[in-house]
Amino acid sequence: MLASPDDIRETERRRLSALVMGDLECADRLHAEDFQLITPFGAALTKQDYLGAIRSGKLRYDLWTPGPIEVRLAGEAAVIRYQAQLANTWEGQSYPVRDCWHTDYYEHRDGRWQAVWSQATFVLSPPEPNPKPAD
Repeated sequence: MLASPDDIRETERRRLSALVMGDLECADRLHAEDFQLITPFGAALTKQDYLGAIRSGKLRYDLWTPGPIEVRLAGEAAVIRYQAQLANTWEGQSYPVRDCWHTDYYEHRDGRWQAVWSQATFVLSPPEPNPKPAD
């Protein structure tokens, strides 16, 4: 049975909900063993690093609200892309709500869709143009 884009969107929403709620049993099923996250700061985290940080309380998501999720399906693989509002706490430091782009690569393995790669990028405001010098 082929998946629809809506199936992939629902899987991503379940994954985000599990991460925000700290439901590590669900999160474990939705992340492949070889999962890797590239954070907005450029750090590479394995599945064990990432879910371990949530388990220990080092990382807590306070908010993760995705906008429309674009999906590209190719057989047993899918790529998604969306913007989301994200707020989290890392090692006791709270980070306020900010916009991020998310790109995730999923594969259908062992009868379920699992996130294999994930990358998040901060949405930064463009720099103000340099004012022209006064004449």
